[in-house]
Amino acid sequence: MSRIMGIGQAAEAIGGAVEGVSEVFLPNATRAMELDSAIHRATLETAAAEFQYGGSSGFDRVINGLNRLPRPLLALGTLGLFIFAMVDPAAFAARMTGLEAVPEPLWWLLGAIVSFYFGARELHHYRYATVPRRAGLAPRRRAVPQAPASDPVSTNPAISAWRADGGHSPRSDFEASPRSQ
Repeated sequence: MSRIMGIGQAAEAIGGAVEGVSEVFLPNATRAMELDSAIHRATLETAAAEFQYGGSSGFDRVINGLNRLPRPLLALGTLGLFIFAMVDPAAFAARMTGLEAVPEPLWWLLGAIVSFYFGARELHHYRYATVPRRAGLAPRRRAVPQAPASDPVSTNPAISAWRADGGHSPRSDFEASPRSQ
């Protein structure tokens, strides 16, 4: 019985050595997942530490209120411009003439600021969106079209023409032709 146990220990040692060598060429997937999880956990802990002292003081409430103002002000301001144009067209035209004096780089800067503000806000909502899932069903995935297993290049016209030509490479035809001296 001890001989059988000795063979088992030798086989286990050989298996461990093979595993160590194989990890040189292909990383251990389980260990990689463990490391990714540890990095993710550390990142979340760092983010949580940043916000642990955040409170709901008067200053925080004022800043949160100011952060909510740009969208309604832009929407209501645009509607206000339409109303202003209908109520007093001459004054509206004078204001628009003043806007024509604004240099173009300043308009580009305003566009970039508004785009980044709304883009960041949209990205935030996209990242933290909750998707309702149907109970008991896996999420739907798009089907990825696969190449035919028998001949994956049959739909390539260049390869089809090459095969119809007998499969000769242009290089071999060039070398077979007579050379000028």
